[in-house]
Formats: sequence, C-alpha cells, structure tokens
Amino acid sequence: MTPKHGSTDTECEDAVAVLPHCSYEDMLREPLTASMCDGATESVLAKDWARILADTLARQAMDRADLLAGGPAFEEFAAAAVAQWAPWLAAYTRARTDEGRPLKWYEQSKLTSGAFATLLSVRVDPVQGETPAAHWHWRAAALGDSCLFHLRDDRLLRSFPVEHPDEFGTTPDLFGSRNHDTALIAERTRFAEGECVPGDRLLLMTDALAAWFLTAPDRVGALGELLEFAGPDDLAGFSRWLTGLREQQVLRNDDVAVVRIDFEGR
Repeated sequence: MTPKHGSTDTECEDAVAVLPHCSYEDMLREPLTASMCDGATESVLAKDWARILADTLARQAMDRADLLAGGPAFEEFAAAAVAQWAPWLAAYTRARTDEGRPLKWYEQSKLTSGAFATLLSVRVDPVQGETPAAHWHWRAAALGDSCLFHLRDDRLLRSFPVEHPDEFGTTPDLFGSRNHDTALIAERTRFAEGECVPGDRLLLMTDALAAWFLTAPDRVGALGELLEFAGPDDLAGFSRWLTGLREQQVLRNDDVAVVRIDFEGR
C-alpha cells in the first residue's frame, strides 16, 4: 500500500486488512480473508472510515463463511460497520478538542453526510477432506471499482467486479458511514465465487492499479512487472515503480493498494 505522488503515508486513503496472522502451514488448512477499502477523497475522514470498514469486514468474514455470499449475513456486517462510526467520531472529536485542534466549520459541515469508501473482500477456504489441499474455494464481495483478478498460468480467468476498462468511472458505488439502509448496501454490492488450484493467483487492487492492469497492451508483461514485488520489504522499489508508471502517464496518480495470494499447495 502506497500513497499517491505528493502525499505522505499518513495521508493514504486506502486500507487493507488480512487475516489470520499465522504460518503458511496453517494457511493451507484454515480460511484466509483479505479486505481492501478505498476512501473517497471528497469526504472528510475517508481514510479512517476505510480502515474501520476493512478491519470489520476481514474479522467478520473470517468468523462467518457465508458473509461474502450476500443475504442477511452481509446486511448484519453492514449494520455492525456503520454502528462503529458514531462512537469513533465522538472519540476523535474529543481528542481533537483536547489537543487544541477542534474540528473546523467546514469539517463539521461535511461530516453530516458521513465518510465514504469502496469495498472489496475475499475469503479463501481449503476444500475439506483434502490433505494437503488440492484446491480452494473463494468468495468475494465488491462495492465500487477495486478489483479481484483470478489468474492461472499468467492468464486472466476472472476480473471482478470490473470486466472491461471502460467500466471504470469517476463515481463508483460507495459505502457511507451513515448509511443505515443495509438492504440497499447489500443490493448494490456484487458477489462472486470460484475455485483455485495450485499455481493460481488472486490479486486484489484498488482502482488506479486495476485500471492500469486491465488496459495494459501486454498483460503478461504487466503481470511480470507487478510480481517482481513480493511483500512489504519491496515497498520502496514498488513505490519507485509506480512513480515511473505515473511519469509515463499510464497510471493515474492515486493511492495504490494490492494484495497477492499465491496457491502453492505442498
């Protein structure tokens, strides 16, 4: 995860949560969840709402296998996430006042509408009864234009929820921190599922990087560039690579988050 050019790490409005924090051996036997939220710059405290949303979704998706299938479980998650906003905002407001930095009038005005973010989450489950796991089942939910890509042999099998580059727009669907209409949130959220075998990859990306990948004239080459960066230790090189793409004007200047899940078996 890295901020747009000209911004600091603390200003990054993307948020990522991955569970569990465990060894690779355990991941072969247990579920894994990853959630990614992209805060809308136009709203106040979007990065904070994105973090709350991503953390809540990752934890609840880990606890409930049916959450990312939609229906009542997803509506209950939506209600639980929104319920956290008012107490969090009250604590934040008190802290700002205690620090001698009370909310400005324009911040208070915008907060009446709430904060907004896109949402993408996936849960991966090893198929039961297979030791070691020979394949895995995944379920995903998306509201907005962050994308999940399912790849096999460097070939794109599934792009979710955006399938074509021209579907990226300036006004994606957003999850509002004050939206108590959980049925409407669930209705606007899209759901998908699939199967992975050893050698497959799932990539989760926020919209700027997802659009770059889908529009790349040489998608295999683009994937090879991206896979050069394997984890947090490569963050500096990843940031330099993104800067190069922006200078070439093939990547929009926006915050970037990516999660990579490789399926290797034993």
